Amino acid sequence: MALAAGVASIGGVGVAVAADYPQQSIRVIVPFAPGGSTDIVARIVTQRMSQELGQTMVVENKGGAGGAIGAAEAARAKPDGYTLSIATVSTLAVLPACRPGDMPYDALTDFVPVTNFANVPNVIEVNPKFPAKDFKEFVKVLKDNPGKYSHGSSGTCSVLHLFGEAFKLATGTDAVHVPYKGSGPAVTDAVGGQIEIMFDNLPSSMPQIQAGNLRALAVAWPERLANLKDVPTLAEVGYPQLNQPAWYGLLAPKGTPPEIVKKLRDAAVVALKDPKVIETLEKQGAAPSGNTSEEFAKEIKTQYDWAKDVVAKGNIQLK
Repeated sequence: MALAAGVASIGGVGVAVAADYPQQSIRVIVPFAPGGSTDIVARIVTQRMSQELGQTMVVENKGGAGGAIGAAEAARAKPDGYTLSIATVSTLAVLPACRPGDMPYDALTDFVPVTNFANVPNVIEVNPKFPAKDFKEFVKVLKDNPGKYSHGSSGTCSVLHLFGEAFKLATGTDAVHVPYKGSGPAVTDAVGGQIEIMFDNLPSSMPQIQAGNLRALAVAWPERLANLKDVPTLAEVGYPQLNQPAWYGLLAPKGTPPEIVKKLRDAAVVALKDPKVIETLEKQGAAPSGNTSEEFAKEIKTQYDWAKDVVAKGNIQLK
């Protein structure tokens, strides 16, 4: 109790105040542009959390620099529970891996993990005009035409950029990387044909895939997805090292009182058990989580180590 009180005091928020939390709306920073998977998952879950907490959770998009701009602002926020942020593999693993010593925040120490909202598949997709109908043909076309085609991502040093670079390294192919301020704008350009290839998280691309505006070639997930039964996993097509899903969770700034963290996590768990939330997430291709703060911290560290290993082994320069 003394330690908890001390932490609360350092954060400028007393335990008594924490007990009454929240007394006003809560700002949730999404470090990418609207329309991407991060934004979609955040809005689905925080809308239901708002009902549980009795205060509105306002999503604010702060895109740019592969998510670093929004994450840095969240790390500097007052630790009173009224400014939170969404954790992504990009901001907490890939960016630190490809920009060591050049980060405006420490991914492992400047935040308190609250809970993982959802795990989501990654997907490799192309514009329907791309001259390949399946994954095998896709790889062959790229090998036969090095540097001819372009692939989009949610930003330089984002997880989608690393996904694309890891794919090219594993398959011995080459394509031009085009960074965006979020996967939403990149998907729009993939549909429009400005770029031919997209390495994405499934939620932001699922509506376009289902509408026939993009063709999914492979997914990163333990098994085939029920709503994409004809699309193989990357393990099935011979690349198990690429079969890594992504996650999106909730973070509070370092020093946030544990009582507030617990209230937020409890509200998230209620939201993630709501049948309507589960159904909405699953339609987007996301699987609800709601694990403990400690479990989420381990997931973050695992991805952090994975990203560093991929960048080092591939000598990948994500500048």
